[in-house]
Amino acid sequence: MESEAKKILLVEDDPNFGIILKDYLTINNFEVTHAKNGMEGFEKFKRNDFDLCILDIMMPYKDGFTLAKEIREKNAAVPIIFLTAKSLKEDVLKGYSIGADDYLNKPFDSEVLLMKIKAILQRKTPESTIDTKQFEFEIGEFFLNSKLRHLSYGNEEPVKLSPKENDLLRLLALHLNDLMTRELALTKIWRDDNYFTSRSMDVYIAKLRKYLKRDENVEILNIHGEGFRLVVKQ
Repeated sequence: MESEAKKILLVEDDPNFGIILKDYLTINNFEVTHAKNGMEGFEKFKRNDFDLCILDIMMPYKDGFTLAKEIREKNAAVPIIFLTAKSLKEDVLKGYSIGADDYLNKPFDSEVLLMKIKAILQRKTPESTIDTKQFEFEIGEFFLNSKLRHLSYGNEEPVKLSPKENDLLRLLALHLNDLMTRELALTKIWRDDNYFTSRSMDVYIAKLRKYLKRDENVEILNIHGEGFRLVVKQ
């Protein structure tokens, strides 16, 4: 059963860019409400529940910073991503001080925005895919039994994974072909998110890549600054 589409408020005064971005996010299974200025954006926000807000900063009537402050007064937890044509350090710091979750300078790659949205929403609901009872996974030519910590290739004898190798591969398999954020893995497996545990996770990712390299259609991709994707090519 497919999960309900996440609702995004997009406040962007450039009509052409707004329509293109709305269509792109809609194609990627988000329910998008587009407002053309800050005043309209706040009215739409008050009338609906949104899972995430994308706000342009430079807008007539009410800029993105002012809108974000008003949104924060109504909802302190809803994620906010700022879009801006300027890259001034002061603006970035101001955005984060208001409570932004992320910041993108125009022009930007739509796929990068999509990954950021998924990562942010995943952080807000970290339990959603982790508590599933699933313990058997097909990963290309590999088969993972996470209860036994067995990774099998074809008909060969399975390899016994270490506990952390097993937990990390299971988490990647639960997010197959999708983003697994660093924060999610570190919090769930290492129970801590710091520089040293992050470096430890990189070591385990390298170990898993060695196991999986026998199938050329299976790959663990590094999504810079975000996390990893376990990809099985068709």
